[in-house]
Amino acid sequence: MRISRRKRPEKPLIQKYRKNSEIEAEELIVLDEEGNKIGILSKREALDLAMDKELDLVEINPKSTPPVARLIDFTEFKYQKEKEARKQKAHSKVNETKGLRLSARISEHDLEIKQKQAEKFLNRGDKVKIELNMKGRENARPELGTEIVKKMIQNIQKTIETRFEQEISRQGKSITTVIVKK
Repeated sequence: MRISRRKRPEKPLIQKYRKNSEIEAEELIVLDEEGNKIGILSKREALDLAMDKELDLVEINPKSTPPVARLIDFTEFKYQKEKEARKQKAHSKVNETKGLRLSARISEHDLEIKQKQAEKFLNRGDKVKIELNMKGRENARPELGTEIVKKMIQNIQKTIETRFEQEISRQGKSITTVIVKK
């Protein structure tokens, strides 16, 4: 598989807001600095009002009819939005799903190593997808594969309290389950 080395453009931290002459709508619902409704004004009247108060006219909700605009200092508004976005980004944690592949002929030692890997992933806060692929004659005895997966989960549960996000199920030639830490 080819690895892409191109840098992907980063998404902006906040969405782009239209301000002053960038606003396209001819009529706007205008709000003052505190968020109180002034009324429905034409674009020209709203811009004149913004100039008088030495503020910017910023389109807050472009999807409503007519669009909603607010009289605010744009630099301060943008700073507040970026601050909220950074705070939200810092508090969000992306849970990854880590996969472990087993086989029906796995040895005890290899099973212990896979178990330690699963414990490491669970302690980090990730989900663990355990997948056992069966080949050839192994498909005739799927209960053996299910026993191996159950044995591994029991060994993990001796050290870490876990729960099933997806029960043990057979899908074609593989037996899969997803577990997470409680």
